[in-house]
Amino acid sequence: MTVEKGYVQAPIPQGIDLKQEILRLKQERNAVIMAHYYQREEIQDLADYIGDSLALAQLAARTDAPVIVLCGVHFMGETAKILSPEKKVIVPDLSAGCSLADSCPADEFKKYIEDNPGHTVISYVNTSAAVKALTDVVVTSSNAVQIVESFPQDEKIIFGPDRNLGNYINSLTGRNMKVWDGACHVHEQFSIEKILKLRDENGDAKILVHPECPKPIRIVADKVGSTQALLHYAVESDSKKFIVCTESGILHQMQKQCPGKTFIPAPPEDGTCACNECNFMKLITLEKLYNSLKYLAPEIEVEPQIAAKAVIPIRRMLDISQKLGLIK
Repeated sequence: MTVEKGYVQAPIPQGIDLKQEILRLKQERNAVIMAHYYQREEIQDLADYIGDSLALAQLAARTDAPVIVLCGVHFMGETAKILSPEKKVIVPDLSAGCSLADSCPADEFKKYIEDNPGHTVISYVNTSAAVKALTDVVVTSSNAVQIVESFPQDEKIIFGPDRNLGNYINSLTGRNMKVWDGACHVHEQFSIEKILKLRDENGDAKILVHPECPKPIRIVADKVGSTQALLHYAVESDSKKFIVCTESGILHQMQKQCPGKTFIPAPPEDGTCACNECNFMKLITLEKLYNSLKYLAPEIEVEPQIAAKAVIPIRRMLDISQKLGLIK
């Protein structure tokens, strides 16, 4: 067995039932499998817990399992490890990165903070551990607006790295946060023309939009919210048809929880694909999950000095969220 290209390179016995073997190994290793909503359907179906970034951060903080297999992207594994340094945290493919996190290198963000002294630094969870270590409080799309509003109106704030989410928060709160110029390649690629065409063709459809999308997409939305919030809206809504403007992996849970409703993935600007997928999220496969459980690799490691700093804003996020009644 070797770990190359970010994941375990080892042969898988022919003829085995991968799903059953994954469940067996999970029990044998006393592990929990956590999956983000954007994972492949078959990964979601095997997970003990499915959620957005906030839910997975909470679960990582309170699980008693000695092994966490996090089916998501690299920064999610780092967050789990920072909150539970005594646990073994596995991400089945370490090359599952994040274009948004990559758009905010820690050295450049550090200089930006130094060039704007006297500001409280609020960072989106979609960042590296090194960026979190420079941060006063972390937020997710589920709690960002409420956490920003928990600070005085005249608080000077730097928000990074997502410009779309930061500008959306400014528009809702009347703030004038300095916003780092980063973005998610998935949410940036939606086509407003194609979305409006879909709405014309499906006149009764509600448009569900993630706040990482650019302003023109958010303007036409019936609901703007985190992945979890969009799922909840779809479940609670009387509408029967929805156009979904976020990574298409969430449609699996929407369809499972709303079998009588229709969910249409919003298409990207370029190409002929009818949906918009995160290539990083889709790197994790059943084969990689099986080998990661079998060999307990590849393991997430965070430099202790960085972890000690990064845990402070993450715990502050959880504490503020609890005080605001956003989590229990």
